[in-house]
Amino acid sequence: MTTAYGERERDHELDAATGELDLEDRHALRRVAGLSTELTDVTEVEYRALRLERVVLIGVWTEGTQANAENSLTELSRLAETAGSIVLDGVIQRRSRVDTATYVGSGKARELAGIVAATGADTVICDGELSPSQLRKLESVVKVKVIDRTALILDIFAQHAKSREGKSQVELAQLQYMLPRLRGWGESLSRQAGGRVAGGGGIGTRGPGETKIETDRRRIRTKISKLRGEINGFKTGRETQRGLRRRNGVPSVVIAGYTNAGKSSLLNALTGAGVLVEDALFATLDPSVRRAKSPSGRPFTLTDTVGFVRHLPHQLVDAFRSTLEEAADAELILHVVDGSDADPAAQLSAVRTVLNEIGAGNVPELVVINKIDDADPVALKALQLRERESVLVSARTGEGIDELRAAIEARLPERDQLIRASVPYSRGDLVARAHAAGEVAHEEHGPDGTLLEARVPPELAFELEQYAVV
Repeated sequence: MTTAYGERERDHELDAATGELDLEDRHALRRVAGLSTELTDVTEVEYRALRLERVVLIGVWTEGTQANAENSLTELSRLAETAGSIVLDGVIQRRSRVDTATYVGSGKARELAGIVAATGADTVICDGELSPSQLRKLESVVKVKVIDRTALILDIFAQHAKSREGKSQVELAQLQYMLPRLRGWGESLSRQAGGRVAGGGGIGTRGPGETKIETDRRRIRTKISKLRGEINGFKTGRETQRGLRRRNGVPSVVIAGYTNAGKSSLLNALTGAGVLVEDALFATLDPSVRRAKSPSGRPFTLTDTVGFVRHLPHQLVDAFRSTLEEAADAELILHVVDGSDADPAAQLSAVRTVLNEIGAGNVPELVVINKIDDADPVALKALQLRERESVLVSARTGEGIDELRAAIEARLPERDQLIRASVPYSRGDLVARAHAAGEVAHEEHGPDGTLLEARVPPELAFELEQYAVV
């Protein structure tokens, strides 16, 4: 490829869309319009400049269409804003593959350094996951901090984690990401420190010969092991709750989908739960479980899960696996997609990739196309034709919610049995379970016990059989 700096490679590389890469495309860093979020109101500049980083975005377009590449960088811009940054500029480069040394190539790295200097940026965010060597080499050229998409998403998760479990999961993901990327500045991390040398590592630092970076790596591995144990403890508690719901015959429905697709709004619309709803990426990290009823009164649980995103970091999938496994154990997944998004098909694909990874690929799925009040009708029709098992709703206005409830009921597994029993007063727990997990048609208190007529789960019907009456 011929660059502005005279480096030459072959001029004709295959492209999936056009058959070849234009020289002009390969030579240029193409700006993506509309990404700058720099403030124009000078009254806010001083306040926000103290808190927010000023960033330039860079992406490498290796496959797909230009629209896909620009959509990806636009999403990166929203992620950066969610993390609390001001986006000054965004550029993409057309290449057949990312550069193994600097991600964009040495010539384009120098051009990027010029953009950074001209805009006054203090951070570069790359739309991909960079290796430790790519991060180091690109930073040495642009002379400012460089982070990748994975580090950005981890930072957002760290800001939004509220519960003890959520914080532990995010910390685990961050440490797994950080471990191979530890590096020393000057000689501070490469100095050998045994005994009382270099700050007094003392007992526990394995004696002379261990460098500070080795000590840090060992401490991180120890912390990772501790966090895995904590998360396994949370997992045990969640499995106990799921087992109790299964014994009571309460079906589980999980709401999954792309970040900011409206999952929490849908949970509120279906249950009146009142969980946090925010127009921001990854506003929900801690799963919320709420009880709901079908139009006929049949109870089921609705679980709101963490949102997914394109190229969700594998560290996060690993750390949040115990939470995401709610979907694998569900009877039905409500797959929520933003009908107003520029590329809803990409959202569906990204979510299904993660669902397959956590073992939920075979769970029955109902696609819920949300935000129809803000979507293009033609695009909605095309999406409906593509996703035959789908329902159109607007969680904000309530349109389509009744149809969604009916669709959920039609897909819940058949499990109720009609039983008539005289339950002794000493077994009031069975009556309570019939109310909680079934549909009680008639209840009458007699001298010897409670006469009960109800539709109940098979497990409960088996226990009530000994008290059955004709």
